[in-house]
Amino acid sequence: MLLTKDILDEKNPILRKKSKEVSFPLSEEDKQNIDKMVEYLRNSQIDEIAAKYSLRPGMGMSAVQIGVLKRYITIVHETEEGNFNTYIVINPKIVSESKEKIYVEDGEGCLSINRETIGIVPRCARVTVEGYDINGKKITIRAREELAIVFQHEIDHLNGILFVDKIDPKNPFKYKDTYRAI
Repeated sequence: MLLTKDILDEKNPILRKKSKEVSFPLSEEDKQNIDKMVEYLRNSQIDEIAAKYSLRPGMGMSAVQIGVLKRYITIVHETEEGNFNTYIVINPKIVSESKEKIYVEDGEGCLSINRETIGIVPRCARVTVEGYDINGKKITIRAREELAIVFQHEIDHLNGILFVDKIDPKNPFKYKDTYRAI
């Protein structure tokens, strides 16, 4: 079982490296990593389990966050209390995005950033992501709003980008009146 301490902190230089494409079939190690990532994300959103194991809540995780420089992400999105949609995408790519920009009003967070951050992270309101499922079958996912933000955030990780890199250091709230808050 993954614990919060197993997730790399932003100070770790591995998080700044670009992850490599994955080939199929997936290795047993990659399958186990994916299972652990999904389990962590699900457990971190269930209050009793999160409290028992001191898990920081998260919706998405990329392989690089557990020290694996491979292009795969997992997202566990709670659609209503106790119901989750799970997305596992190997070699994800954003193939289209909306012109409309949004941001998380309360601020974006990250399991690898263990400090207070302030500022607006501009994101596209809608994205289409292509990639592969764990069996190597091509998949297309259309995401909007919160889910679109998580996909963009996790794909950034695969390219060595952290959300704090997208906040304007001179004017952290620069887009407050331009983009829509969610």
